[in-house]
Amino acid sequence: MKAKTLRPTKVNVVTLGCSKNVVDSEVLMAQLRANDIAVEHEGKGNDHNVVVINTCGFIDNAKQESIDTILAYAEAKEKGLVEKVYVTGCLSQRYAPELKDGIPQVDAWFGTRDLPRLLKTLKADYKHELVGERLLTTPAHFAYFKISEGCDRKCSFCAIPLMRGGHVSVPMEDLVKQARALAANGTKELILIAQDLTYYGLDIYRKRNLAELLARLSDVEGIDWIRLHYAFPSGFPMDVLEVMRDKPNICKYLDMPLQHGSTSVLKRMRRGITQEKTEALVATIRDKVPGIAIRTTLIAGFPGETRADQEDSLRWIERMRFDRLGCFTYSHEEDTHAFTLVDDVPADVKQQRATEVMELQGGISFELNQAKVGKTFTVLVDKAEGGHYYARTEHDSPEVDNDVLIPTSAGHLRIGDFAEVRITSAREHELEAVPV
Repeated sequence: MKAKTLRPTKVNVVTLGCSKNVVDSEVLMAQLRANDIAVEHEGKGNDHNVVVINTCGFIDNAKQESIDTILAYAEAKEKGLVEKVYVTGCLSQRYAPELKDGIPQVDAWFGTRDLPRLLKTLKADYKHELVGERLLTTPAHFAYFKISEGCDRKCSFCAIPLMRGGHVSVPMEDLVKQARALAANGTKELILIAQDLTYYGLDIYRKRNLAELLARLSDVEGIDWIRLHYAFPSGFPMDVLEVMRDKPNICKYLDMPLQHGSTSVLKRMRRGITQEKTEALVATIRDKVPGIAIRTTLIAGFPGETRADQEDSLRWIERMRFDRLGCFTYSHEEDTHAFTLVDDVPADVKQQRATEVMELQGGISFELNQAKVGKTFTVLVDKAEGGHYYARTEHDSPEVDNDVLIPTSAGHLRIGDFAEVRITSAREHELEAVPV
């Protein structure tokens, strides 16, 4: 058993959930390092005595993963392997009162906006001059870049506003400063994230100001790619498309979760849009930004979803031919509007419908990838593993989209550099290539 210490000697930060949590953990780690407190991210050794678990509380599977992780470290504490266990993030924000009694080994619980209080507990001062500085947990050449916090949307299924609060934009000057600092440390790709990118600026500039932000970020020297994640379709600011088209370092890529293809389901979801308006929006985006790749996410098994809704959505997916698509099953979340509806789609039917969606999209992805064979693309090299370099085109985001595999025997490439490659073969979610 470790000897008790008077202050934390090494903190292990464990991150669960989405890229927004990743950024929060990176900010926490930078603050700890500035206070001369040793810190690591998801360390595998036994040399840390304090654990901070940054949790996710979005849907059932994510909540269970968070709870399992907390329990594992609670057991480690009982065995004397760690001295302190702290929990922060979305699960803690929403469920700490219920969890406290059941997991007494946790020393303290913190919400999504409790960073100063968490630091004080860790005997660290919150250093205001460090605002925006982070210890990256991603490879140095790309970074998630959070432009706002929270959400003002009223989607019936979503508990994010309960956990992250209302929408708060980060001032443009602060974001440009952050981008310059990242670029100075070797970051080449910014992946813009928010619960809703398109809402950016309404609270502080009284208008949707994403287009101006993109234009200013694109002028930051050293930033070669800017990628947009999580745009809301209703009220989409069309001036963004002109900036995407005209600025060469803004990727022709848009992640826009649409949630469903059936108008009747979209109405119950309170999405403020119909199937027809969605199709028109996507057509406009593709017309204004030629060659753009659109990624979306759908929910299967929403309350009241019928077989006819599913068939309608499948036909819509066939027509839309999204470049990337993910699907997850509906999770009945208390305190949301949808929780007042009857969760009447059985779990096995939800899963079957999600499978149908992904099988259909698999065929579309295969056809779209086959059309790339023989063509040349600029790729960013992420890593080398198992005899291949893993790289991405501007149409691919880390973790969720296509990998481009390049044999290491084909020539030396540097991690974090761009390269020109020719696609030699393609599968559903993977491309193979050789350097040009």
